[in-house]
Formats: sequence, structure tokens, C-alpha cells
Amino acid sequence: MPAETVPRLPPPVPSNTPSTRRVRHLRWPLTALAALLLTAVATFVGTAWFAPLPERLHSPGSTVVLWDDGTTAHVFLAPDERWRVVAEDVDPLYVDALLRYEDKRFWWHPGTDPVAVVRAVVVNLAAGRVRTGASTLTSQLVRVLEPRPRSLTSKLVESHRALTLELHLSKAEILQHYLTFAPYGGNLEGVEAASLAFFGHSADRLAPDEIATLLAVPQNPTARAPSVAHREVLRAARDDIGAFLTDEGVLTAEQGASIPGAAVTSQLRRFPRSAPHVATSLKARHAPGARIPTTLDRGVQDVLEDLVAMEREVLVRRGIANGVVVVVEHDTRAIRGLVGNLGWLEAGDGLMISALDVPRSPGSTLKPFLYASALDRGLVFPETLVEDLPVSWQGYTPKNYDERYRGLVKLESALSLSLNVPFVQLLGDLGVEPFLGTLRAMGARSLDDRPGYYGLSLAAGGVELTPLELAGMYTALAADGRYAPIRLHPGPASVPVAVFSPTAAHLTARALRLKDRPDFPSRRMYSGSPSQVAWKTGTSFGHRDAWAAGFGNRYTAVVWLGNLDYSPSRALVGGEAAGPVLFDVLEALEGKAAPEERPDDRVAVEVCATSGRLPGASCPHRRTAHAPRASVPTTTCALHQRMSVDVHTGEALSPACRAGREWEDRDFLVYPASVRRFLADHQRDLPPPPPWAGGCAPGDHEAPVITSPSAGQVAVLIPGVAPEEQEIPLAAEAPGRLSWFVDGAFLGTWPAEERVWWTPKAGEHTVVVQDEAGQEARLAFSVRRP
Repeated sequence: MPAETVPRLPPPVPSNTPSTRRVRHLRWPLTALAALLLTAVATFVGTAWFAPLPERLHSPGSTVVLWDDGTTAHVFLAPDERWRVVAEDVDPLYVDALLRYEDKRFWWHPGTDPVAVVRAVVVNLAAGRVRTGASTLTSQLVRVLEPRPRSLTSKLVESHRALTLELHLSKAEILQHYLTFAPYGGNLEGVEAASLAFFGHSADRLAPDEIATLLAVPQNPTARAPSVAHREVLRAARDDIGAFLTDEGVLTAEQGASIPGAAVTSQLRRFPRSAPHVATSLKARHAPGARIPTTLDRGVQDVLEDLVAMEREVLVRRGIANGVVVVVEHDTRAIRGLVGNLGWLEAGDGLMISALDVPRSPGSTLKPFLYASALDRGLVFPETLVEDLPVSWQGYTPKNYDERYRGLVKLESALSLSLNVPFVQLLGDLGVEPFLGTLRAMGARSLDDRPGYYGLSLAAGGVELTPLELAGMYTALAADGRYAPIRLHPGPASVPVAVFSPTAAHLTARALRLKDRPDFPSRRMYSGSPSQVAWKTGTSFGHRDAWAAGFGNRYTAVVWLGNLDYSPSRALVGGEAAGPVLFDVLEALEGKAAPEERPDDRVAVEVCATSGRLPGASCPHRRTAHAPRASVPTTTCALHQRMSVDVHTGEALSPACRAGREWEDRDFLVYPASVRRFLADHQRDLPPPPPWAGGCAPGDHEAPVITSPSAGQVAVLIPGVAPEEQEIPLAAEAPGRLSWFVDGAFLGTWPAEERVWWTPKAGEHTVVVQDEAGQEARLAFSVRRP
């Protein structure tokens, strides 16, 4: 059997040779060094992990208010007094250029780029001086957030702090923070703020020379920040960077060639500061550093601010220190322009105070809503005659602005002329509380909720509303009577609620277009075209507020002028002060007039051409009026009356008195006694209706209504003036002749259209009036001595 083969082993190495001894001597130091390095790295990483982020990283930036297209409308200083706008949309080409120029390996290094460090060491040692650095965007961000003296120790600390950022933030977050905090000289930080200050626009679209400039300045803000002194230094740095980016392929040859010839920014532009009052108000309602989107349109806002700037000096000279302009787009209910006062930094009283939300008396600007309400209640047609006469309601005696009365006037004309008495009477017919409910349904939040707080003076401005509230109401009128809250922030509009019928809104707008602009009322005679602006003015009691509100095809505008300290000015007249501004605004914004559209709910109705009521058998002339289909008035004309008349005496006969007489029916135009009385006072007598034959007055008509004095009236005697010179007028509304009694004493019988004068005596009194049919009315009043 063959012998088993035994493998041969190498001879043992001697354990005490020189090479063995050297390895044995190095093993422990190398092991210790490796352990030390691992410990150092672990300590470096561990302390970086537990270290807090730089405190300034969380500093809020500038609050920014945006236009409706997302561009910048107004920028505020950040809380730390720096211009620092958070960059949300930066040109991608700039980001590519930044990373290629400043930090090629940004996406993979841990805050410190080891390749760049080795390269910097080799280059600087070879040159014998510092020729290149190894900083990264992360370390540059650390340097901005936590400034330190430039030293090797600072470099090590910055590397540690850079690692902290890398451990806690994503690369995208670090890049975002760098774009926000990059230094551009002085208190200017971030690429977005720099782009606004250097070029006047956002950083979302940058030209090649702008990209190179934004890369050049942060390298040495002290020497390169735009100024006349730094122009050539900045130009050289910008052009060098442009050449580098072209060589690297970031810019095309054509883009790179455009940089050297481009102008160099040598001064900072003013940050956007449009709409300062509304911007300041929005800033107060949001957290610091917020980006606040709005519906404001840059073009509309510029028009408003330019117009106000042109008018400011003239208004101030006339004693008008403050003003507001609001513009709303009908279809979207979006506020497109807001001027909160006549200036901002200019000298003036309270110009930095926004008057947008300050309640003021609206004067006559609420009359269109009374008009539309009356149409929807079926009380009147636009052509209905209404009384414009001196009248008193429990001591309230409304007067027209010009202190003239017209007697009888069409309601449509009364609205166009802004007469007070017809609309006070209309408010009495509608009811104060129901009308307040209509105003609240259109967003009136400034109203006092106490029942009975408001009276009939509401029709002439006895209430307070803000310009924004009034703008919402007129927008509803312009939008076919449908109300939805006007809005300043983007988003869908609320679902509109019908407050008026489309026809009521349409007929109201038609009445508001009867007059052209107040400073050129005869314009349509020359242009041949009707005004496309439906508008109304208002002047508060004592000349403290001047209003103009109106709308065209697309926009509603409201103008308020006055003084926030409530001081009056004779120039505060709606038609003279605010009206021209309103027309300037709407005519600058509106295009061509759109064709008039007929509302679907409008119906044509035949009415008496004189009274504007449904015609009776005696109405000789008719015309067509329009009304909402659901609320056609049913009152018949009372002016034209057919009466049986004695052929020989001309006296009126009731059916019971015809027997034995020769009579015939005749038609008469019979005006109310109050109208005949008013016209007689102005030397314009109307033929009275025929008197009733003795004992023939019918008893089926309404009882008399005393119009003077008013119920509960308190008359105060003037000392030193004889009572005979302080007579109190007695008047009533009724046909025929009236008999008057005071405290049971018979005064006499007179035609209803005549006013009776009674010599007052101190005390409580009762007045009674009786018509020919024995029907009577009575009321109590008092006379006092002071």
C-alpha cells in the first residue's frame, strides 16, 4: 500500500525578524489613530446632529401683498428691518447657473465638498497664497446666518454648522434658504428682493446679464452692490461670470454674447409699494412674512392712484383732506382697485389712516334701493307722479338740497334729481324696518340693531355705511339685483342671492343714467350717445361727506370724500366733488357701451300718461310703462275723474241728486288739495273741481287727512314776538270744502286747497277737520313757552 501523501507546509516565519518587529510596533498606533479618527468623526457628526439650527433661519421674511396675477404689489420690511422676500418661483436657468458656478457637487456633498477642499489646498500651496476657496452653498448660508471672523477656526465651525443643516434639512430646503438669505448689500437679502431692487421685477424670469449680476454681488456685496461707485467693478465681475457660464454650457453663445453690452445696474429701485392702505390693513391681519394674494388688478390700481394724485392738490385747497375710491368687477365680485385715502407719505391730516372701513353718512345714495324696492312691491311705476311738497312727519321736515319743491314729479325724475320728500314718503310706505332688512341683505354691517333706532331720515342719509358696504350694494344693483359679498382674496365668488328682481334693477339703472357727468351735463347733446354710467351722488347733512356711486358695463365704483375729523366744507357736495372723480374712474376703465338687454321678467303695461297709474275710464291719454312681471301696480289713476254736473249751475251731483236736474257727465283733472295749495302759494293756480251742489256730497270717499300740524307736534313760542306773528298753518288732504275746529271752537269753512292760519296759545290742543259729507279727522298737538 502506497504511503499516504502528506502536504508540505511553508516553514515558519521567525517571530523576531526586523520586518516583523516593525509591523508589530506600527499596529497599535495605527489602530489608535483609526479609533481616534472614528471618534472624532462620530463626535463631529453627533454634535452636529444635536446642535440647534441657526436661530435666524426661522426669521420671518418681508410680508408681501400680491396682485391678482401673483406678481408683487407691496413689500414690507421684515421684522428684523431687512428686505427679505421668500423666493417661491425663481428662474430655473438662474438656479442651474448658481449651482454650476458656486457648488457643482451640491446635491451629494455633506455640507463640505472634499474634492473642492483638496483642490483648494493644492492650488493655494502651489501659488503660495489663497487663490481659490472651497465653500459650498451650505457653508455660505451658515456664514450669512451666523457671521464670524474669517479664520481657520471659523472655517471649521462653519463646516460643523453646515453639517447640522445637511442633517436636518433636505437639499431642496437648503437651496431655498440660500435663495432667501443670500447677501446683496446693506439690508437686502435673497434673490427675489435683489431682483426687485436691481431690476424692478420678480426673479421668475431673468435675462442672462441679470443672472450674472445676481451671482456676482453675493461674492463681495460691499464692493459690488449696485451703485455708481461700484459700476465698473460689478461690470467686470458680471462679464467674467457670464464668460464662465458660457464656457460651461449653462448659457448659449448668443446669451453669453449679450452680457458685456448690457447696462449695469447702478442704483436700487424702489420696492413695490402700491395700495398702501389696504396692504397695511392686510399685513396687520396676517402673520409676519406672509405672502398675501389679492384680487387687486395692477392696471386698475394704477389708474385710481394716478387720478387721486391729480385731484389731491385741488381737493386739499377746497378743504377736503381725505377720500376713498373702490372699484369692483360685477361678474366676479372681485375688488379690482382700492384707494384708502388721498395720499400716504404726503403731508396731510390722517392720510395714513385707511378710510375704507369708516362708517359715514351716505346722503342720498340709498335712494336707488328705495326705488327698486318700491318697484318690486308693486307700489309704483317709474312714470308714477309723486308729490314733492313741504311736509312734516312728527317734527321731521325733509328738504331738497336746493331747497326747492316741484309739486308733482315722476318718480324716475325724482330719483334722477335726488329729491328728498318723495323718497321719505316712499320709505314710509315701504316701512323703515323692512328697508333696513334689505340693506342688511346686501351686506350692511354698520347698522345699529336696536329696533326703532332709525326713522324716515334714513331715506336722506340718516344712517352710516362704509365705502366697501356701499360698493357691495351698488354691485348688486349692477348685477341684476343679485347680491354676493365683494371679495379681496382670490377664490370662487359666493352664490348670489336675489335682493331685487332683474327688472327692478334694470329700471333703477335706467333712471340713474338720465343725467350725464356733472361737470359736463350737456355732453350727450354733442356726442349723440347716452351715458353708459348709472350713477348717484350723496351729500351728508352739514357738508361733511360727498359721495358718488355708480356702475358701467363691467365695473362698479364708489367715491367718498370728506374729513376724518368730521370738519365740514362747503365743497363737500356729491355732484360737484365726488361725481367728476367717479366719471373719470369709470370712463378710464370701461370700454364701449354694451347693448341694453331686456330682463326676462319685464312686462309692458298701459298707464295714464299724466299720473303714471293704471288708466281709468276718464284718462284721455295713455302710454306704455314697464314693471316686474310679479309686481305690477294695481292702483288706478285718481287725477282724472268723471263727475255728473248740473248743466245750468256747473255743480257736481251725486247719483242721488240727479233726479229733477238736467245733468251730464264731464271729465275733470283733479289734483290733490296739497298740490293745489302749493301751486297757489307759487302763483300757479289750477282750476278747482266743481263744487258739490248743496246736500249732494257723496259719503263714499276717504276721510280727510290732516297734513299740518303733525300728530304730537310741539310748537315753541318765540319770546318777544306776538302770537299773531307766529300763526300755525292748518291743512288737510281731501276733496271739496273743509270745516276746521280747534279745541271745539269753529274756525270756518274753506276750500281744501286753502291753508288756514291759527293764532297759537300755550297748552295742549286738539284740531278737527270735517268734509262736506261729515267725515272728519282729528289730532293732538301742543304749544309751549320756552
